[in-house]
Amino acid sequence: MTAPARFITFEGIDGSGKSTQARRLADALRAAGHAVVLTREPGGSPGAEEIRSLVLEGDPDRWSAQTEILLFTAARRDHLERTIEPALAAGKIVICDRFVDSTRMYQGLSRGDLRALVDTLHDLMIGREPDLTLLIDLDPDTGLTRARGRQGHEERFEDFGPDLQQRMRAGFRALAREFAPRFRIIDGARTEEEVARDVFSVVEQALA
Repeated sequence: MTAPARFITFEGIDGSGKSTQARRLADALRAAGHAVVLTREPGGSPGAEEIRSLVLEGDPDRWSAQTEILLFTAARRDHLERTIEPALAAGKIVICDRFVDSTRMYQGLSRGDLRALVDTLHDLMIGREPDLTLLIDLDPDTGLTRARGRQGHEERFEDFGPDLQQRMRAGFRALAREFAPRFRIIDGARTEEEVARDVFSVVEQALA
């Protein structure tokens, strides 16, 4: 089975299940015969993975919001050049766990009124929006409980607490309205299997 190259992103608050759903979608599309690249942000290329450790680990106040925007944009540029664009040029479906919409939320709105700066740098250095964005929507208290249960080392943004997650959820919903043609909201407060079925249905229609 073949389909035009597509750039699909997953967004949502911490613990929403987007990473799990991104993996499940990649597996389902591969089983259907599609060539798929599954990647993530920050990260997805060697240079971007190095920057990932800088921004996701350590004290919550380690970086200012402005510095974070520069770091995330640098990581995204390397990711775009080395992973995303080559895969799309080869006709593959690229599935990415987070992209610029997360920066618009975490650094652009939730940590200061810097959305215009995020968009300006994105236009200058990246210049690409996803073809389809799946927003896994979930209550922030549930999401934080899930996120903290992972017991990982990349918990810097989770340590900002529930207030940030509340603002993030509202912000993502606002982005879904702003970029309505490419956003689809998926109810994440259900079983993993139910969410996965909805995700695959939406993507299947987009690829038709």
